[in-house]
Amino acid sequence: MEAKPVKNSQTTITELMIPSYANFGGKIHGGILLSLMDKVAYACASKHAGTYCVTVSVDKVEFLKPVEAGELVSLKASVNYVGRTSLMVGIRVESENVRTGKVVHTNSCYFTMVAKGDDNKPTQVPKLILENEEDVKRFIEALWVKEIRERVREEMDDAKSSVEVAHAKEILKNERCILSLKN
Repeated sequence: MEAKPVKNSQTTITELMIPSYANFGGKIHGGILLSLMDKVAYACASKHAGTYCVTVSVDKVEFLKPVEAGELVSLKASVNYVGRTSLMVGIRVESENVRTGKVVHTNSCYFTMVAKGDDNKPTQVPKLILENEEDVKRFIEALWVKEIRERVREEMDDAKSSVEVAHAKEILKNERCILSLKN
């Protein structure tokens, strides 16, 4: 399996945000944007892997700025990291007001994808050729994101397994809830 450079799979999708994508305030629904992000992540990962890929996780989806109906949204995707069967795709989302030409960065996030073989089992992906400092920077950042995600997953599992309702009054005393347990 031949290694591939980052630039070979970089993908951009641009779509017009039509009124049916918007809420009553004229802002585009987050679910529409998530669907577009999933599409561009798939296209990018599949181009690198040379096979079908599925979404495993999505990290750091924060809607920084609203997208308005009538704007163009461009989603720029790049394979930032590869494991044995997984790929981390970085996505940058920008909206453009076609009348003013103003471009706004609305979101960045990471999609982790897994390549699937003809047997529908995870299959090995080509190594990633890092050709410039930006490629190296993104690969290292992705390694750190992966490490942080694993630590957070462990902490969340620990937190869920150690919840003690017996101490609820003390834990919840300054929270915006009312404890009304029935025995």
